[in-house]
Amino acid sequence: MTVMQAPAIGIDLGTTNSAIAIWREGKAQLIANAHGEELTPSIVCIGEDNTLLVGQAAATRLLTDPANTASHFKRFLGSERRYRLGKEHYTPTELCALVLGSLKTDAEAWLGQSVREVVISVPAYFGDQQRKQVRLAAELAGLDAVRLINEPTAAAMAYSLHEQHSRRFLVFDLGGGTFDVTVVEYQDGIMEVRASAGDNRLGGEDFTQDLVDAVLGRLGADRGDLPLSQLGQVYLACERAKRHRSGDGLTIELGGTWSQAVSFSESELAEIWRETLTRLRKPLSQALSDARLRPDEVDELIFVGGASRQSEVQQTAVRLLGRFGRYELDPDRVVAMGAAIQAACRLRDSAVEELIMTDVCPFTLGIAVSQGDQHGIFSPILERNTVVPASRVERYRSGHEQQSSVCISIYQGERFWVRDNLHVDDLEIPLPTGKGIQEVDVRFSYDINGMLEVDVTLVNSGEQFQKVIDRSPAGVTEEGKRESRERLARLKHHPRDTLPNLTLSERLEQLYEESTGDERRQIEQWLLQFERVLAGQDPQQIRSFREEMNALLKQWH
Repeated sequence: MTVMQAPAIGIDLGTTNSAIAIWREGKAQLIANAHGEELTPSIVCIGEDNTLLVGQAAATRLLTDPANTASHFKRFLGSERRYRLGKEHYTPTELCALVLGSLKTDAEAWLGQSVREVVISVPAYFGDQQRKQVRLAAELAGLDAVRLINEPTAAAMAYSLHEQHSRRFLVFDLGGGTFDVTVVEYQDGIMEVRASAGDNRLGGEDFTQDLVDAVLGRLGADRGDLPLSQLGQVYLACERAKRHRSGDGLTIELGGTWSQAVSFSESELAEIWRETLTRLRKPLSQALSDARLRPDEVDELIFVGGASRQSEVQQTAVRLLGRFGRYELDPDRVVAMGAAIQAACRLRDSAVEELIMTDVCPFTLGIAVSQGDQHGIFSPILERNTVVPASRVERYRSGHEQQSSVCISIYQGERFWVRDNLHVDDLEIPLPTGKGIQEVDVRFSYDINGMLEVDVTLVNSGEQFQKVIDRSPAGVTEEGKRESRERLARLKHHPRDTLPNLTLSERLEQLYEESTGDERRQIEQWLLQFERVLAGQDPQQIRSFREEMNALLKQWH
């Protein structure tokens, strides 16, 4: 009996869309979901009866059942945010677990075997706590995240796989909710990340929300006064118009309650998006500065992430870098492809084993110290863009001879005062009293997955405290994990093969709600016809009608 080798699986857990890919026969291949699509919307709907929908089926509920539907929750990993869906509250981590579980189901149906070990991509600027939450989400989904890879690094791997010449890439990664800029140098089979910078709260969602505010301004409406369903109508219309924009200006077709069009000229759009576009500049300039490169020393500009397709975004990057960008690999799919390549590297696939990759810690890590009568000063130990894995040690002294303990307060950030940085964790270390001022060595070790460990040594006695920051997310005990598993297990999953039909029915009902007049009567006929086809229970006829309708709906305004 032969043991089946674990497949080389990579996952891009995205803010807007997620994807799963496999390395097979010398290339990365995207795995289609139940709808035959390679991208799965990162959207979850949980009904009052605990019925679960994930992906495209859930996306149709953003209008029809917005109170029980959640999107863009990846942005809030590591926060205290909770979502009330159905009868319970869910954390962003649990919702990410549901998306990962859906991808896992699709991959197992496609492969015909179980999937456990995966490589998952994360924004380069994700901190320690957010990375832990991604690992926990994978665990709750029945997956083992054997490696976390930064999203821009994954994209650079996909572009570098068959590269023959030494090149410097600047990866401009603007997704639905996060923005990363990474400078990568490729030479002789070694891919070295030189610098990363970013903003975890900047993405395509911000451009859409800017547009929503502008439309509401034209309509004389206030966000706070609108029901969720009407606000959802405006949001989806803005998102649709932004994605399918062509030519100058932008026209947003509002259906349902509004039944009118709102248009903006190019100059008006530039003003609407001015502040958000300006936010792209700082991370780009910082990445170049940290890599000690001038813009003209970068050979390639690579666009990654669906939001990087926006013309104003590309123009901003091109102006700052002085060169046009590459996007021959689909910006929405390239990260999943790179994650699958990394999975193949881990499994020592002969086609990729020559590719060696280094990465960096994208932010500074340090502790709180005092200087004289000033407290709460940030003392860096691991500087941002240090090549990882890395281990650095700094020596400190206790404040006075009678001090019985010292609290090592760990922070992440670039500001002088720790109050302006992100608190990571605290470690309490006992000190011997009556033996003078104590010297303490604090060592930070940061691994390739972006996980931090801390070791403390009392220099005078040689006593070591090999305490590490708990790899489980703060506040999540084994009991908490068990409760999450039980809560997710109570959800009712639709059979995978019924999801395409359910999604089409929801989409038609959504359009019926949005439309009026002749358009509404046309959709009514489609709905009735689809119900008759479903009642016939002929799989071939159902599939044929569904494909015909999906093709028609792609052309629907």
